[in-house]
Amino acid sequence: MARIKGAMMTRKRRNKILKLAKGYWGAKSKHFKMANEQVMKSLTYAYVSRRLKKRDFRKLWITRISAACKLNGMNYSTFMHGLKVAGVEINRKMLSEMAVNDAVAFAALCDLAKKA
Repeated sequence: MARIKGAMMTRKRRNKILKLAKGYWGAKSKHFKMANEQVMKSLTYAYVSRRLKKRDFRKLWITRISAACKLNGMNYSTFMHGLKVAGVEINRKMLSEMAVNDAVAFAALCDLAKKA
């Protein structure tokens, strides 16, 4: 019985890593060992950043809502509390879109929150 060597699968695995490392500087894109280390680190960064992206966007939305609230004579926390009491269920993403693009509707929401 002939002995089967693992050369093909090893080459395939290494080429997959080197393909992911394409565009890296210097030996990190050429040498398998260095490319593998960098690819593992890059994938870790990508995983972490997907979670951070959610935080960053929420922070941006809150900042936009807060700025629009100040223009309408109230602060963010009283605005959000007023909306909650009034029973308005609009998420922060949509509120920030309204604050940027539709100031009239946002002002109406501010009045509603003030009354509540």
